[in-house]
Amino acid sequence: MPKKPEEIAREKIDQLLTAAGWVVQDYQDLNLGAALGVVVREYPLKTGAADYLLFINRQAAGVIEAKAKGTTLSGVELQSGKYLFGLPSNLPCYRKPLPFAYESTGDETFFRDERDLEPRSRRLFAFHQPETLRDWLGQETTLRNQLRELPKIQTADLRKCQEEAIAGLFQSFRDNRPRVLIQMATGSGKTYTAVSFIYWLIKLAGAERVLFLVDRKNLGEQTLKEFQQYVTPDDGRKFTELYNVQLLSSNTIDTRDTLATVGRGFYLHWERVRPLSRGSRPD
Repeated sequence: MPKKPEEIAREKIDQLLTAAGWVVQDYQDLNLGAALGVVVREYPLKTGAADYLLFINRQAAGVIEAKAKGTTLSGVELQSGKYLFGLPSNLPCYRKPLPFAYESTGDETFFRDERDLEPRSRRLFAFHQPETLRDWLGQETTLRNQLRELPKIQTADLRKCQEEAIAGLFQSFRDNRPRVLIQMATGSGKTYTAVSFIYWLIKLAGAERVLFLVDRKNLGEQTLKEFQQYVTPDDGRKFTELYNVQLLSSNTIDTRDTLATVGRGFYLHWERVRPLSRGSRPD
């Protein structure tokens, strides 16, 4: 018998979860002590059987709703949402409703954090690792909540146009519009502006890794120098005295607290970062 589309999707989802470090189990073979992150297929809840129920340190933390390839995932949020509220009363969990919800076809995956002030799904390249979700659960609030509460920053080091650009960026975040385009004239100090708001987003919103992209090697080298020369306005130390900056020459990223820079244009991966201790130097 040929496999049904949803069976094919679940096989792909199982592979993706395993690659991310999860142990995937059937409900009949339940062993929550098998690993930090355990995913249980067809877990019975008050609102029906969840396709996948995620456990971290033996406590329920989220669900995955599996759909056949080609399904429009933006319309599946209600289905995954009902499982977040359907936990048995005796099931250990981090909170009710559960914080994390995924929808996936195996080829496409959406995710949302129900702790956000305005939860909404976003597309992912892969499932998060159990360690990532564990760390998020240990934080007082979410990144998107922090972005919406960004305070005013010190602007004495900025030109008027740079100050306006960063103010517009922060306002967009406060309005829950995280995808932002900054347009500045030639010679207006675009790289300095970028380094400045990267510093403040690390300090105020807990960003961890920032990938700064370029299309030519010399631009990456110029940007690295900009990071090295940037003096933080509130601390007085150089950026690279506080945080590691890595100029990428391969597909390997230093896994310590690192800001990876390779030039113009930037994609920001938001997590948390710990600054180097005062008086220490980056490796």
